[in-house]
Amino acid sequence: WQNVPVYELLSESYLQQRAALFDPGRAAVDVEHGSPLGGSDTVYFTVADAEGNACSFVNSIYTGFGTGIVPAGCGFAIHNRGCLFNLDRAYANCLEPGKRPYHTIIPAMVTQDNELFMSYGIMGGYNQPQAHVQVMLNTVCFGMNPQAALDAPRICIQAEGGRVAIEDGVSPTTICQLQALGHIVYTETGLQRSVFGRGQVIRQQVDQRTGTMVLSAGSDPRADGQALGR
Repeated sequence: WQNVPVYELLSESYLQQRAALFDPGRAAVDVEHGSPLGGSDTVYFTVADAEGNACSFVNSIYTGFGTGIVPAGCGFAIHNRGCLFNLDRAYANCLEPGKRPYHTIIPAMVTQDNELFMSYGIMGGYNQPQAHVQVMLNTVCFGMNPQAALDAPRICIQAEGGRVAIEDGVSPTTICQLQALGHIVYTETGLQRSVFGRGQVIRQQVDQRTGTMVLSAGSDPRADGQALGR
């Protein structure tokens, strides 16, 4: 049995995508089926303990089923991120011992005075480095807690054409100011907000009232996940 994604099938953003394929002036002979749920090949999690030790972990299989190799009894495919190497010696990304392939996988950790400050990561393709910076700024510059830093609307500068995707929730005033500067902006809503990535955060800081080290955490509302403590 398979669950039918009723909410996604009836969502306004998905229906707009399908409606855009209709042309009253010509026959549609090559219409492809839709994908209301989208796809994902990446998972990120972070854990921390009372001593200030933390792990920031991301796994992404890259294409399809990755290498197509599943370790016996484990239930997950081994990734094929090595595909991003180049075998041409004229390229900087040529395969050599000790090198890592160029990609957007960024399990991050931030320290302050040689102690853990924040362990976090944002998944989401081209947006990952941009989202990392935005969540960091939300935390350090704007004083947001981990959940608020993840909840805040984001932007994503596209790779081609310099277009700027603006997440639903950014004020119209800000959008107008960006347009006045010459930016080509457009707003993403509903399921299309996946372009802004999804992440998890654990932050460690001293409670100024008690002097006790405290861990706080947040989980991105744009995807499945949760923050748990014990």
